[in-house]
Amino acid sequence: MTAGPGSPHEVYSSRIAARRLEFEVLEKRGARAGRWRLVMLATAALIGWGIVQGYLPTWVLALPIGAFIALVAWQSKVDRLAERIRRAIGFHERGLARVENRWQGSGETGERFLDPHHPYAADLDLFGRASLFELVSTARTHGGEARLAAWLKSAADITELRSRHEAIRELQPMIDLREEIAVLGEDIRTGVNADQLGRWASATPAPFPAWQRLAALVLSILAALALLWVFGTGFMDPGARRALIITGLIEAALFFTIRDRVLATVAAVNEPARDLDILADLLATLEARGFTSARLAALRAAIDVEGRPASRRIARLRRLMEILDSRDNLVLRVIGPLLLWTPQAAMAIEAWRAANGRLIPGWLDAVSDLEALSALANYAWEHPSDPLPQFEEGASVFDGEEMVHPLIPPERAVPNTVRISAAHTRVFVVSGSNMSGKSTLLRTVGVNTVLALAGAPVRAKRLSLSRLALGASIRTVDSLEEGQSRFMAEILRLKQILELPTPALFLLDELLHGTNSHDRAIGSEGLLRALLDRGFIGLVTTHDLSLARVAAELAPAAENVHFEDRLENGLLRFDYKMRPGVVERSNALDLMRAVGLEV
Repeated sequence: MTAGPGSPHEVYSSRIAARRLEFEVLEKRGARAGRWRLVMLATAALIGWGIVQGYLPTWVLALPIGAFIALVAWQSKVDRLAERIRRAIGFHERGLARVENRWQGSGETGERFLDPHHPYAADLDLFGRASLFELVSTARTHGGEARLAAWLKSAADITELRSRHEAIRELQPMIDLREEIAVLGEDIRTGVNADQLGRWASATPAPFPAWQRLAALVLSILAALALLWVFGTGFMDPGARRALIITGLIEAALFFTIRDRVLATVAAVNEPARDLDILADLLATLEARGFTSARLAALRAAIDVEGRPASRRIARLRRLMEILDSRDNLVLRVIGPLLLWTPQAAMAIEAWRAANGRLIPGWLDAVSDLEALSALANYAWEHPSDPLPQFEEGASVFDGEEMVHPLIPPERAVPNTVRISAAHTRVFVVSGSNMSGKSTLLRTVGVNTVLALAGAPVRAKRLSLSRLALGASIRTVDSLEEGQSRFMAEILRLKQILELPTPALFLLDELLHGTNSHDRAIGSEGLLRALLDRGFIGLVTTHDLSLARVAAELAPAAENVHFEDRLENGLLRFDYKMRPGVVERSNALDLMRAVGLEV
């Protein structure tokens, strides 16, 4: 069940090669079965000719027909297995693409989780194409994706984070389990609607009285017997016809008594309970596993109630839905009303909901949690050098050594160390020229904080932090829909950050750059003092060196750091390394001249 030796790249590559060989073998078997089916058809035709000519007895025809049916069943089984292998290849190919940094645009982007008013989601590229969510998420259901998105958008408490760490360590090597889940269906997201299913299951059940269910069963049996009697006598026996009519009239009376409830039950279950086979298979896959960590053991126990696994209970509902759907069959359209087919299916479904409905939200919640944890574990397995963070109780602290941005390819990423805390330097004022790395530093700190407080590994040599509320103003934009200028959007975000609970980490890019330098200097100083008075820690970038003077006034609580560049042979060079002190030069004119502007 573990991944085995080798790097993620080696494991993915070897598994792709092995699965492709298996796929080729299955394709050959399927083609062979197809050829034998043609042989059996030809044999049946020859035997049929022999029977017509009187050379062969009729029973001989059963041999090629039986063989043909067996071949059809065998080929169907081979095709299903080949499809699962194809999906396994796709799963490992997507993993290899992530390891080789070719994943952008090929996964689930999670854009539906993006809230423009969230204090950091848009600023840190959590959702959208080439986002953190697309890199991390391997969830197969809407519920799993929603749970992972929620973890990225809010910080868990330290006890919860430590339990996630324990679960991630256990799940990390279980690539076989992740593959098993990946091959369950072509796209589970298009199947089970967890929200609808949960609402349907949680509604107050209204089971039909026992006498109505018994009456419907007895009447349907009597109607079936009457039908057989009528057909058996060639519609000539008046007693048979009379029995069928009387039974039908009694059934009609019962049906019109319960008609509204039957129709309401069918309408309520019609959408929520679709495609339950995938959910049943997913639950069965998880039930087959034994877990040792407290978090996973509790989740596993949540899907096994009263000695009956959740997968079997869901499978029962799936079969009832299949029975309900079969009423559209041509034969059942004719005889279904006499058999009370729809009322009996509705009664059984409502009885199932009365017995199991209260359990479904817990099953869905457990599956969502397991999927989110599995996604984080897979991310940890694909990045074995990324450590899990350490958490500190008490005052604000963020101590990250040699951090890089997880979305930047490793060969281009330049590590930087940031140490800020309530006990020492509480804010870095980061100055520097354009394109030197200031905004990237803020995003590096922010994204690693998001990963840490979701329970995931971080892209750093080491990271120690307290449970921090996070707020960022990096990508604030104007809004025509809300009638806000860019400056108004920025100050509203700053107000939102000031209202965060303590302890908090703020990341402010080009603070108050939408106003004049005089107001910016006064407003920036006042804002920084207010943030520090609340016990917050953070980073602020600026082009305006007046803000760097504010840092000097607030020392030792504030400290100036900078990024710099150099001009070589008419080209600007950046090393993206953070240094102490204030930047000493600007590159604005150099950049303008580099693109051909004569200034």
